[in-house]
Amino acid sequence: MHRSFGFNAVVCLSTLMPAFVAQAAPDPQVEELKQELLDLKQRYDTQQKALAVLEQRVRQVEEQPAAPAPKRLTRSPAEPSKAQTVSTGAPGTGAAVASGGAAGGGSSYGQSLKDDSEPAQSVNNLYDEASGFFGGGKFSFETGLTYTHYDTRQLTLNGFLALDSIFLGNINVDRIKADNWTLDLTGRYNLNNRWQFDLNVPVIYRDSTYQSAGAGGSTTTVSQESVQRDPTIGDINAGVAYKFIDEGPYKPDAVFSLRVKAPTGKDPYGIKLVRSSQNDNLAVPETLPTGNGVWSITPGISLIKSFDPAVLFGSFSYTHNFEDSFDDISPNQGTTLGGKVSLGDSFQIGMGVAFALNEKMSMSFSMSDLIQRRSKIKPDGGDWQGVSASDANAGYFNIGMTIAASDSLTIVPNLSIGMTDDAPDFTFSLKFPYYF
Repeated sequence: MHRSFGFNAVVCLSTLMPAFVAQAAPDPQVEELKQELLDLKQRYDTQQKALAVLEQRVRQVEEQPAAPAPKRLTRSPAEPSKAQTVSTGAPGTGAAVASGGAAGGGSSYGQSLKDDSEPAQSVNNLYDEASGFFGGGKFSFETGLTYTHYDTRQLTLNGFLALDSIFLGNINVDRIKADNWTLDLTGRYNLNNRWQFDLNVPVIYRDSTYQSAGAGGSTTTVSQESVQRDPTIGDINAGVAYKFIDEGPYKPDAVFSLRVKAPTGKDPYGIKLVRSSQNDNLAVPETLPTGNGVWSITPGISLIKSFDPAVLFGSFSYTHNFEDSFDDISPNQGTTLGGKVSLGDSFQIGMGVAFALNEKMSMSFSMSDLIQRRSKIKPDGGDWQGVSASDANAGYFNIGMTIAASDSLTIVPNLSIGMTDDAPDFTFSLKFPYYF
């Protein structure tokens, strides 16, 4: 019986040993799974570290102070509609963050986000110059210097043609060269990017030279006289503008303006003509005027629309000159004659395109035309009579530029080339608007 039990035990152990040995031996598939699990853990640790670094960068960007609101209306050709913009700074500043995501990584991540959220400064300056509406509820002071050159020749024939080829009478050749310098001091204040008020004080210096042939009875002898006017305040003017339409995807900015000019300069009426001692054909004024002598009012409208990367603009204005009376309107020496003066009204239209060249510079091209009606005078005791050659059509081609010298200072050069006989030969201006 004991032998049988021992045999059976040996049989059982011999039967179970292969299974135990099989379970204890390492399985290659299990080792492979363990290796894959280890690799996944290493990748997970790497991703956790990357997420921690990214989270730290995001916190650094969030903790950075917000960029200050631009000094002027930040209007970009790529700016979305107002429903898609986020204003910054004071309410009503018009400053907006344009859509277009931040790019970049590493240490420049925060700077790239800031740069992409603001339009180029040259775009702001370009838009301000085109609209004349700088925005932001801030004050702006502008110093401008303008030089105007005028050179005209006039041939006067006093006689008649004999046999259709021979002229009998007097021939007189006149030439006028005028150089005018104007210093403009302009202050502007914008209220909630909706209303704008400005005041302009011009200081004018004039130098004119008059030439005429016929001295001593000779048509080849030319004499000349010069008249200068020391710097004197011209006609002070003030204006108010109201932006009644904000730019959208299918509509432009629209600004209505109203300007009033006061007769603070020297009027041209009653200035006596002095005949040259060298030439009976030449008479020059005693002094030169710096204003037109009457009150005037000018309503106007401006339209500005952004088309990436350009800005289109147009304007129309009408000037009404009020009738006024003067103690002396006669140009003859020794004569005093009172009367009324009615300067002809005028209207001006202009249009152009502007575009940004880079971050700090933009350029514009435009054309404008000013048409003035004929003026009239009424001497005391007399009737109204028209003034010869007082109507005019002055056309200009303008080339302008804006240069962002700093966040607050802009330099605006502009060249106007006269395209008609009534326009000056050229006008060059240089303005320095400073935004507080």
